[in-house]
Amino acid sequence: MAPEANSCCAKGPGYATPLDAYKNGAREKLLYVPCVVPDHSRPDYIATIDVDPESATYQQVIHRLPMPHLGDELHHSGWNSCSSCHADPGAPKRKLLVLPALGTGRVYGVDTLTDPRAPRIAATAEPEDIQAATGLSYLHTSHCAPDGSIMVSAMGDKEGEARGSFLLLTQDLKVKGVWSSEETPYGYDFWYQPRLNVMVSSGWGAPKAFSKGFNPAEVAEQYGQSLWVWDWAGRKIKQRIDLGDKGLLPLEVRFLHEPTAPHGFVGAALSSSVFHFTPAGPGADAPWAAHLVVEQPWTKVEGWVLPELPPCITDILISLNDKFLYVSNWLRGDIVQYDISDPAKPKLAGRVWVGGLVHKDSPLKVLGGLPEDTPEQPVLPTVAGITLRGGPQMLQLSLDGRRLYVTNSLYSPWDKQFYPSLVEGGSHLLKIDVDPEQGGMKLDTDWIIDFGKEPDGPVLAHEVRYPGGDCSSDIWI
Repeated sequence: MAPEANSCCAKGPGYATPLDAYKNGAREKLLYVPCVVPDHSRPDYIATIDVDPESATYQQVIHRLPMPHLGDELHHSGWNSCSSCHADPGAPKRKLLVLPALGTGRVYGVDTLTDPRAPRIAATAEPEDIQAATGLSYLHTSHCAPDGSIMVSAMGDKEGEARGSFLLLTQDLKVKGVWSSEETPYGYDFWYQPRLNVMVSSGWGAPKAFSKGFNPAEVAEQYGQSLWVWDWAGRKIKQRIDLGDKGLLPLEVRFLHEPTAPHGFVGAALSSSVFHFTPAGPGADAPWAAHLVVEQPWTKVEGWVLPELPPCITDILISLNDKFLYVSNWLRGDIVQYDISDPAKPKLAGRVWVGGLVHKDSPLKVLGGLPEDTPEQPVLPTVAGITLRGGPQMLQLSLDGRRLYVTNSLYSPWDKQFYPSLVEGGSHLLKIDVDPEQGGMKLDTDWIIDFGKEPDGPVLAHEVRYPGGDCSSDIWI
């Protein structure tokens, strides 16, 4: 049996408990953000951003690390080691930012430990080696595993056919094989809870479909609507949970951070709903059930491709004190904060509008279907004199829950389809101030990183990471 996570002698990476990170964690001073060049004319890169208010270079991109290849489509990232290894004094240090390339199928390991302000590429798993050993491509989420492996979800093969599987890598990114011989029809995100002997994974769709943009006519045949419950120790599928038409395109999976808490959430992008999943009864063998706990109305519009516009949930995040769930609505343009003190009954705690397609200056005519607390079309905000582009997408919260960072690129083919001005003008990174105990959010209208002003031209910014771990990279066991 592994040592308890709060062992007094633990000297592994991260924090002993999520509440330790929440109460005692260091303030973030650097952010690492993948930047995608949408026309693939030059390599994608990792931007290092100074967010230390005491620094002379505060609120600036201080370093850019270009990848050695074109067309990588950097997307999500994780770590070689995290708080899941905290109880192991011999665990590897948190050194490598693990970067699966959605476009090429390779995985980069970026050394952020040697010089955190100027990361460098330290290892690469090449697509040829990954495909020869596993046949997998279209790689997405990476998590470190308690045994020292690096686990990466896959969504397909190199031809774009759907395959939901998990690649295993060593600490130096050598290919170990697959985590399980079993596969799901679609792949995307995953989260494990060893204390409960469970992992839950989701499925976006077939790469051959989503890589060309979104076609509503393909939803029934090329996209997912299910969660998959795995036996963590046995590495076997225990159960499929069909979310139905309220759960179309399930994306981000988040458990509560407390490792014994049998509660998690998933956001369904197209249906724009949130499901709470939990065991349906007592006992280790009880099946899991998913219940619809957040259902958002679609907005009735004129001047769009469809008569109704889905809010489109593209990211969800849980604060480290397990008090608040954050939801980004990429098309509608708002970020919503829910109090999940009772996970089965989320309560609206805050909302902030940061772009989207239904604001007062939008070319669309809104006929109805806005949230009850927003009776009129919201005003499109300006930040530091910059009119916002696109809609809120990836979220990252400070350890203490006081600062919420948000970027606005989803995936370059979809950005081009839904927000061409975002592709032309570039992404931005915003900061939202949060009350971590009572709830409530406020956009900081003086704080922005404008990726439209990058030296070599506009880029699309995606997920945010801190050097010491965060609310979506670290898992406690």
